[in-house]
Amino acid sequence: MSKDTPIGTQRFSAHIGFLFGEIPFGARFAAARKHGFAAVEHPSPFETPAATVREYLDDNGLVYVQTGFPAGDASRGEKGFAALPEKRTQFRGAITPTLDYASQIGCKMVHAMAGVVPVGATRSVLWTEYLENLAYAADAASAYDVDIIVEPVGPGSIADYFIADPAIAMEAIKAVGRPNVKLLMDVYHAVSLGTEPLAFIRKHHSMIGHVQIADYPGRHEPGSAIIDFARVFQVLTDVGYGGHIGCEYHPSTSTEESFGWMRDCGETK
Repeated sequence: MSKDTPIGTQRFSAHIGFLFGEIPFGARFAAARKHGFAAVEHPSPFETPAATVREYLDDNGLVYVQTGFPAGDASRGEKGFAALPEKRTQFRGAITPTLDYASQIGCKMVHAMAGVVPVGATRSVLWTEYLENLAYAADAASAYDVDIIVEPVGPGSIADYFIADPAIAMEAIKAVGRPNVKLLMDVYHAVSLGTEPLAFIRKHHSMIGHVQIADYPGRHEPGSAIIDFARVFQVLTDVGYGGHIGCEYHPSTSTEESFGWMRDCGETK
């Protein structure tokens, strides 16, 4: 997508954890293609063999944009391990298997979730651990031509998440100093944290590896709340953002009924 690409041809990616939850995982690929998506993403596809996911992608002419390193058991409050010293072995042990899986499905970005701050933990210790693990993951990923992405997530979504502010995420990316460590710019999270997304995108666009969208408040589809997505898409075009835009929202009705905003962009059927 060039700097002069009009808004109507922005490329959207279906987050098939949030979208098409009404149907089995394997059927979501065809559903995404049916509704005009060029790509899909999901942080944890690993229960399905990579060869099967590759088949789903090839059968539907899709690319797999981004996934994540294993983030633990959400029912136990686990949201990644990259900043947790006691989980270093677990985090690093998952790097090569995840990169092998990503390579098999053609995925070029992997999210390293930082984790929830343990009670009584010293943030400086977690910060050192986080930077070391990001660097370790990035160095391993470079052999696969894969980027490691960092996503700030606010307390409205994950309480006490270690990277809870876009400015802190940018500080970490700069401190690691690896060219394949980039920002996952989630517009919903940015607005929920009080960050003005248009100015942030203009300032940091060269460091953005991926963009995700949902409206705020509510985390539903664009047009359901207060964010002016026409302006967001225009700024992404203006700065020459060349990646996909991940639709990581909870449909306010059914998934299919939530696509009115995409029809206005000329992107869905």
